Amino acid sequence: MDLSVGTPVDPVPPVVRKALASAADSPGYPATHGTARLREAAAGWLARRHGVRVDPAAVLPVIGSKEIVSSLPLLLGCGPGDAVVHPELAYPTYGVGARLAGADAVAADGLASLGPRRVRLVWVNSPANPTGRVLPATHLRKMADWVRERGAVLAADECYLELGWEDRPQSVLHPDVCGGSFEGLLGVYSLSKRSNLAGYRAGFVTGDPALVASLLEIRRHAGMMMPGPVQAAMAAALADDAHADRQRAVYQARRARLRTALTGAGWQIDNSEAGLYLWASRPGLDCWGGVQALAEAGILVAPGDFYGPAGNHHIRLAFTATDERIDAAAARLADLPQS
Repeated sequence: MDLSVGTPVDPVPPVVRKALASAADSPGYPATHGTARLREAAAGWLARRHGVRVDPAAVLPVIGSKEIVSSLPLLLGCGPGDAVVHPELAYPTYGVGARLAGADAVAADGLASLGPRRVRLVWVNSPANPTGRVLPATHLRKMADWVRERGAVLAADECYLELGWEDRPQSVLHPDVCGGSFEGLLGVYSLSKRSNLAGYRAGFVTGDPALVASLLEIRRHAGMMMPGPVQAAMAAALADDAHADRQRAVYQARRARLRTALTGAGWQIDNSEAGLYLWASRPGLDCWGGVQALAEAGILVAPGDFYGPAGNHHIRLAFTATDERIDAAAARLADLPQS
């Protein structure tokens, strides 16, 4: 049972596949800025589902959220001597992006600890990967104020925004956080998890209109454009909430089964209030001990230190596997010794 990677396994929604097929005759170059329909669909989704109102002109499609995470420091002009800050427990691509630009990747959860560093970009990830932690609006607001005081950029990776289970995640672009101004703020979004479109590479970035315009100009010259049929599929996915609600219910049921089985086997679940993972620990085991214990039962999980030294005593389990595999993992967990 491979629960180590959060890759979608459920079918692509029919409404999305139909839109992709209908746009298949697409011989011309696609627009880097995306079609008006796509930008309006993205803005409509943010307003309808998350209370965030952006100008569709400030929406920019990206080739999956991983692409913009890895390229944003370079696109913003970060370089030697500049600090790109990311959470202490984080998706590794934040640090990779900083290094590709020649900047310093700095892991820090407290901005006050950064001292006189020349900070150009701060990444925040809420709901977080790997922990599933949701940051309150007050914390996000303090981060927004901090970057504005220093002329830096706060980029929020919000690809799990619709997957809150215990707490309702809030976007950094929500009025309660940004105070009605997107200055210095960017939000990054993905349809990989919401709509099972990991194979389509479909995401977008929005926020500060001046920053988005700058990104658009560079990406246009660099040829960083989403294929036309994928733009059509993405627009259809963003305009349809029914399939997302059905998929959310599927994940919620899988999460409940796996969580019950883990706790029954003596594991402690920490954070994990949102997203597609359970962040778990067990007394007496470091992360590799936990990986080994579960591997011996045929369950493959990710060691916490993949995401930073602070994860040394945790493992991450994805509940994106099929119902059959989740049920099989739960049955194996039930057979494990309690100590």
